[in-house]
Amino acid sequence: MKEERGGCFLGVYHLFSIYLMSIMFRKRILLESVCGTGMLIMPHLGAQAQQPAAVKESKPNIIFILADDMGYCDLACYGNKYIETPNIDRLAATGTAFTQCYAGSGISSPSRCSLMTGKNTGNTTIRDNFCTAGGIEGLKGTKPIRRMHLQPNDTTIATVLGAAGYRTCLVNKWHLDGFNPEATPLNRGFDEFYGWLISTTYSNDPYYYPYWRFNNEKLENVKENEGDRHIKHNTDLSTEDAIKFINRNKDNPFFLYLAYDAPHEPYIIDETGWYDDESWNMNTKRYASLITHMDRAIGCLLAELDRLGLRENTLVIFASDNGAAKQAPLAELGCKGSLKGMKGQLYEGGIRVPFIVNQPGKVPVRKLNNIIYFPDVMPTLAALAGATDKLPQKLNGINILPLFYGQSLDTDNRLLYWEFPGKQRAARRGDWKVVTIKKDAPLELYNIREDMTESVNLADKYPEKVAQFEEEMKTMRVPTPNWPLPGE
Repeated sequence: MKEERGGCFLGVYHLFSIYLMSIMFRKRILLESVCGTGMLIMPHLGAQAQQPAAVKESKPNIIFILADDMGYCDLACYGNKYIETPNIDRLAATGTAFTQCYAGSGISSPSRCSLMTGKNTGNTTIRDNFCTAGGIEGLKGTKPIRRMHLQPNDTTIATVLGAAGYRTCLVNKWHLDGFNPEATPLNRGFDEFYGWLISTTYSNDPYYYPYWRFNNEKLENVKENEGDRHIKHNTDLSTEDAIKFINRNKDNPFFLYLAYDAPHEPYIIDETGWYDDESWNMNTKRYASLITHMDRAIGCLLAELDRLGLRENTLVIFASDNGAAKQAPLAELGCKGSLKGMKGQLYEGGIRVPFIVNQPGKVPVRKLNNIIYFPDVMPTLAALAGATDKLPQKLNGINILPLFYGQSLDTDNRLLYWEFPGKQRAARRGDWKVVTIKKDAPLELYNIREDMTESVNLADKYPEKVAQFEEEMKTMRVPTPNWPLPGE
């Protein structure tokens, strides 16, 4: 296990017990939960995962929870001093928290594509939210744009796990259909789908209190929200759908991909009582409330697993799809800590994300500094399910399952690669990272171990390192007709 290195990740071992004891007495969290218990779901201070044990012969259930546009330092367990997240903090305090996990990209569609397919953005079908050629034309507001969608021949995590006998479900945000109504989760490996699609824009309109929502292939009316009423928040709708899926499949192995909208802008939530005593503006209160509200929902989900006796045989993973957006209270709430950049950029603040793994009695309590990224998820879950033979060729990710269950693994001596075609590029190997966020601009070079804030550009000092990165990065990019570069 590697030692922790700098940054905003506070010591889980030394500070977390103090934090949990104090937070229990903070008056703002004395609100009732929506779980029907009349109590807030709180961490059990004595709940400690046992030392690593062998994974059961029976296939474990898998729940992957993804936040949307949540910054690396938005969680108390990753150093946030303002936002209350007791249930996610419990996952970190009783499981394994990674301090150097990278999303697939700095924005939603390519990051989720990378997660679902095990490929980096030099090799994925979707490399940006919009494409410069090909795809399908549609409207964003009144502006014509083109979007690319996941293809029928793209193998997803759901495809692999489904072939291994898992019942698979996506709840809420897909964002891989572009403007193609055929590119739904149900047509890309998932057995069940409850949520919204880009190709049916009004399926999530208005945002967070939608009038419509997909129930598998059927678009159903959310009657409670008709007439601009704010009755059913999308976070609660998603959690209810997730819990129903778990109950229907409690006797079979399942894979649940629970992709919340929170805290993506616009920051719309009526319940802000956690932060009524703060002097913040409403934008800040709502941003924090969206995260705390999501945390409460996750507490409800975990409580249901406990009730059904499924918790010990369920691997729970929590992450964010990219960094916090410019609309977020970045400075006021410390959403990105000292990291440089934000959503839409390949600096650390745009792509470094929390990544927490929890399974009581199986996943040990520790924090790891291993360098991992979203393409690793697909081969890892395939290994957990005994389905490595179902994986496609030419993946960019590796199987990091040993790290989940208490073992060591060298993940750092490989090249990690990102691109926004024709605009931004980045790569990391070991302590070193190169990045540029401007078209045709030279690569910047940083020693991330010594300079996590990307403050000191060492490109002029080590030109040979930059040249080596340039050559290796060329091998990572597969030409695409949707984002053609000059000469391709």
